[in-house]
Amino acid sequence: MKRAIILSMIVAVGIVALVFLSRSNKGTETSLSRAIVGLDAPELLVSDTSGKTYRLADLKGSVVFVNFWATWCQPCREEMPSLQTLYNQLKDRKGFRMVTVLYRDDYQRAMAYMRENHYEFPVLLDDGGKTAMSYGVTGVPETYVLDKKGVLKEKMIGPFDWASPDAVARIAKLIEE
Repeated sequence: MKRAIILSMIVAVGIVALVFLSRSNKGTETSLSRAIVGLDAPELLVSDTSGKTYRLADLKGSVVFVNFWATWCQPCREEMPSLQTLYNQLKDRKGFRMVTVLYRDDYQRAMAYMRENHYEFPVLLDDGGKTAMSYGVTGVPETYVLDKKGVLKEKMIGPFDWASPDAVARIAKLIEE
């Protein structure tokens, strides 16, 4: 009898522990499972200066190139010419959208920087950093390439030469799919 009671208590404690661990793991998993290559991309919720909001659902059917950047970020500044070259090469292609998101920076300063350097790609705002949080941005620059269905195909942390023939070909291939 004693043995059965002890065994029942062990089982009960085990069940409670499993429930507790599964709940805490779900919370951890959710907070860590941000933008993962091969899975649906997190929600994109950004706006332009006129207040027009852009959501990922609005952009489905296009390859979406999402780049988080800031004027105070030297690696971002180094990456900008290649972003402009990529934009120039693909902006008129149906099925391509470039979304650059200003990260913890002043919009007026960013627009002055864009004008000074003759950059023409769109710069959008991330209200309260919600989109950066949902993507799990750890710093800038960070870039995410989504296919036409909204699945994350590439995640690049740090600066990259987006004007390289290989990079342009990889994105063009996604546009053709």
